[in-house]
Amino acid sequence: MISPFVAIDKLPSVLRATVYALLAAFFFSGMAIFIRQASYELHPTVIVFFRNALALLWMLPWLSQAGLGALRTNRLGMFGLRTILGLIGMTSGFWAVTLIPITQATALSFTSPIFATIGAALVLGEVVRRRRWTAVIVGFWGAMIVVVGNNGGLAGLGALELGVILALVNAVIMAINKLVLKSLTRTERPEAIITYMVLLLTPLSLILAVFHWDWPSLEGYFWLTCLAGAGTIGHLCITRAFQAADVSVVLPFDFARLPISALLAFLVFAEVPTFWTVVGGLVIFGATFYIARREAQIAKQKRLAEAASKD
Repeated sequence: MISPFVAIDKLPSVLRATVYALLAAFFFSGMAIFIRQASYELHPTVIVFFRNALALLWMLPWLSQAGLGALRTNRLGMFGLRTILGLIGMTSGFWAVTLIPITQATALSFTSPIFATIGAALVLGEVVRRRRWTAVIVGFWGAMIVVVGNNGGLAGLGALELGVILALVNAVIMAINKLVLKSLTRTERPEAIITYMVLLLTPLSLILAVFHWDWPSLEGYFWLTCLAGAGTIGHLCITRAFQAADVSVVLPFDFARLPISALLAFLVFAEVPTFWTVVGGLVIFGATFYIARREAQIAKQKRLAEAASKD
């Protein structure tokens, strides 16, 4: 099958990763709009099921041409882990978008790299030095600005909105999932990664959906189809971006989701981002951008050291 991304695939690796990351940001921002539209008649767990079931239909043309042999893998355990993480993250993220303003949910999702840094230190035993810990603390301040500012000050922390909690849960799961995805891209094709995700997630998400089941209307099917398409294309783009460059290169471009989401939410739902969301989002952006830059510098130093040791 001829890839629809042939022209992009011919670009140099870093530029290719940039283009794919920006495309992913656009399609993922569109997902939030389609989720909100579908939520007017369906429970978030039902939306998650249809998102995966319809996405599987999007991948069938590739699968029919590539054959079942394209799904051969020795890493079913990693695919299984990504499926469980995907179900938790997708359900919490979709639900959050139906409960709080889209720009606020998007801003909180940017805490994901901060949680990834903490996880790398506590779980993987990576050395995280003072400057990166400082960036993590600043990033948390940004998140607190968004949360506290939009919940009536410190007094409102005792009664946090469910949407805020779900958005933060989604950010934690995204942090773990990005590490799993990067590992899979070293050995697996992007199309196979996406196909496995929806192939495994469809029956698993149905288990949760049956407790809140409703059949969508024709309009509902339209929004769900748009959601599945945007999600599938977005995941293909971000997977290709991770294949083309390191996570630290791709990550900063993910912040394009904030202005894109804000614009779409304003045009479709007349949502205006609050002062606290904008300020907190910028603080989170600065902290996460610094973390990404430090990761890139450390990775470069390691490559130079390895090259020097071989000489």
